[in-house]
Amino acid sequence: MAEADKLHPFIFSLFLPVSLFNTSLSQSQTPSPSPAPAPSPSDSCNGIFLSYTYTTGTRIPPTDPTNQAYRFESTLTVLNNGRRELKSWRAFVGFQHNELLVSASNAVLADGTPLPAEVGNGTVFAGFPTSDLKSAVETAGDITQMEVRVGLVGTRFGVGAPDVPMPRNISLVNDGYSCHNATKQGNTEMHVCCIQDSNSVSNDGVDDGFLPRQEGDLIIMYDVIRAYDDNYWAQVSMSNHNPLGRLDNWQLSFDWMREEFIYSMKGAYPYVVDTTDCIFGSQGQHYKSMDFSQVLNCERRPTIIDLPPTRANDSVLGGIPFCCRNGMILPPLMDPSKSKSSFQMQVYKMPPDLNRTEIVPPQNWKINGTMNPDYQCGSPVQVSPSQFPDPSGLPSETAAIASWQVVCNITQSKEAIPRCCVSYSAFFNDSAIPCNTCACGCNSNPSQTCSATEPALLIRPDSLLIPFENRTAEALEWAKIKRQTVPNPLPCGDNCGVSINWHLLSDYRGGWSARITIFNWGESSFADWFTAVQLDKAVAGFEEVYAFNGSALAGSNDTIFMQGRPGLNYLIAETNGANPKKDPRVPGTQQSVISFTKKSTPGINVAKGDGFPTKVFFNGEECALPDILPSKGPRIRAATSIFGFLTLAFLLLML
Repeated sequence: MAEADKLHPFIFSLFLPVSLFNTSLSQSQTPSPSPAPAPSPSDSCNGIFLSYTYTTGTRIPPTDPTNQAYRFESTLTVLNNGRRELKSWRAFVGFQHNELLVSASNAVLADGTPLPAEVGNGTVFAGFPTSDLKSAVETAGDITQMEVRVGLVGTRFGVGAPDVPMPRNISLVNDGYSCHNATKQGNTEMHVCCIQDSNSVSNDGVDDGFLPRQEGDLIIMYDVIRAYDDNYWAQVSMSNHNPLGRLDNWQLSFDWMREEFIYSMKGAYPYVVDTTDCIFGSQGQHYKSMDFSQVLNCERRPTIIDLPPTRANDSVLGGIPFCCRNGMILPPLMDPSKSKSSFQMQVYKMPPDLNRTEIVPPQNWKINGTMNPDYQCGSPVQVSPSQFPDPSGLPSETAAIASWQVVCNITQSKEAIPRCCVSYSAFFNDSAIPCNTCACGCNSNPSQTCSATEPALLIRPDSLLIPFENRTAEALEWAKIKRQTVPNPLPCGDNCGVSINWHLLSDYRGGWSARITIFNWGESSFADWFTAVQLDKAVAGFEEVYAFNGSALAGSNDTIFMQGRPGLNYLIAETNGANPKKDPRVPGTQQSVISFTKKSTPGINVAKGDGFPTKVFFNGEECALPDILPSKGPRIRAATSIFGFLTLAFLLLML
């Protein structure tokens, strides 16, 4: 036992260093805590956070060292970190490398342009099918309801590796939000935080959470008036709110996004009746018992046209208020009852939307006319249900099941070609300045023997009554008399279906007058025509239009609006001459004199330019103006000649 007691300290001292070594070793092998993840840039944003991330890019054929094409993939993220729901989000991406966007998930282009589309100057995206982003407060932080990721695929030009084709900027374009400058993170990401203005209520909505209705030049309403599990009836209404806007023979097109198709219509009709896509597509597989010979249209992008007035009371196709006017929508100033057009259509749906509450409005709306301004339409925005008068005549209103508003505004692109032109003439010059060469475009036929760049030759004013193709001899004779240089080849014509001559008729101490003549060189007549002239300094002195109904445009101090009087509101098409074998064709014409006083416009210089319009419109279309004004060289105006005669008489008496 004593031996054992002596060995115990020895054994303890022997194992103590080993124990201490193991303890030290175990402590050194304990992993150190990992560093906290870096905060996300979105964490510091208490508003709407947007980010653009470039994912990848690859070179694609064809090989072009000067302008090589590359495929790109990127992601646009919109996150609602604010306190309120974001209704109908819209985000701008400032593309700058001639991008051609091929596809975009969870979004469409807000201007209604279908893909693929050129977006090299930047574009605005709108949410689809989810257009609203809820807040963290109302979803307990459910990111799936707060955020949307838009996958973008397209083609860019000229920017290859290692360079990264980032946009100039990104921002939220919803009303009531302001965005800071976008911040780049590395060379593949940029982000920005947008905060709602404290005094803004545009996103709070009215009427049970719906966004307020917006104003625009043309408003399209998509109202669901009856709904069933597999189909619904929608009423489409177009109302004109621009005093100079107009549509003739309107054509309306849009994209179905969920394989819908049009079964029947009232008040309008498809431009093409075609059921091929249904019969050979998924619609035919689902609706196996349906008689597709009764279906009107199965195109993904149908085009709708108005019906003629003879179908207004048709028991099958007509009977819709504001329908059946050959597609004519007038300015409200001319006739409020004709400033609106409506039709109804029965739309069949496809799975998984076979529920009466699952209704997806069409996207990418586009409307145009034969000789009217161009319109750019936004995405549908759900608004409070429209109210309609009770069809039974009772003094009550019936609400739509659901309503969407599409706002369209007149746009003038740089590439747009006018469809009407203006010529100038004046009492103090015996030459008229015709419409510009190729004012409405030039013939692309390479065999043509005229010049598209030479200015138009001056002509006698009465030559304006002759079609351009019959005007050559008169123009050459006048050039010889005036000793003008004649180019070879001669200038091309204006190629316009409508031309307007503005003739300065007189200029005296107390006032002045002009004569306006409208020529229709086309094959179609114009009913309920109108024209408007913008005179920057003269409208305050406007007195009267003698042969038309004319007045200063309401809300404007520089524009005169004119339309035909009852019985004279029809501008006929070009007709044959008295002897068609030798006489040129005769344009349809309308003409009136306009008088002005100088009492309200002191200092006006009529002959130097103040008496000539700076803009001219015909049926809403802006016309091309001449590049020069008539000069006072060849003639002396009446007031000057009288003054000269009186001076000469006075001198003779002095002798």
